[in-house]
Amino acid sequence: MVLFHGCDKDVAESVLRGDATLQPSENDYDWLGNGIYFWVDSPERALAWAKLRRSSPSVVGAFAYPGNCLNLTDYGVMTELALAYEATVGISAAAGTPLPVNSVRQSGIFMKRQLDCAVIQLVHKIRESKGMDDYDTVYGVFEEGDLVYPGAGFRDKTHVQIAIRNPDMILGYFRVDGMT
Repeated sequence: MVLFHGCDKDVAESVLRGDATLQPSENDYDWLGNGIYFWVDSPERALAWAKLRRSSPSVVGAFAYPGNCLNLTDYGVMTELALAYEATVGISAAAGTPLPVNSVRQSGIFMKRQLDCAVIQLVHKIRESKGMDDYDTVYGVFEEGDLVYPGAGFRDKTHVQIAIRNPDMILGYFRVDGMT
């Protein structure tokens, strides 16, 4: 896969020199759970994201192998997510804690995905407890933004992302010209 990570220019240069590696995001609202987030096939989208959040925006390209991938575009995987959701409900009830919720709506889309993150993180824990192979990556399509035209089924910021949980799946990094 050809992937792109939006970050600060200092981070990009350090990674490209081999002095550092990209660090996994572990926010409780990360929609694909913990991992190093990349935009799939979209350096422009990675740069647009970095421009909103970094003082010196840049993009690092990467070649990666998805390995054992929790592919959220695969029809059969939704059963695994539904079971993890039911377990999340049970765990919250037993602990007497509120169930995480997806929040911060923009154009009808949840931007902060605490519930989705908790469910995906539990998928990983359930697999581990059953002695199943870990997922190396989590891959999904995120519909975001405004409708492209009235009545459209397309949104102007829809994108594909992958969260790499196993950094060994990153085969190498490359400089993306014009992405600073």
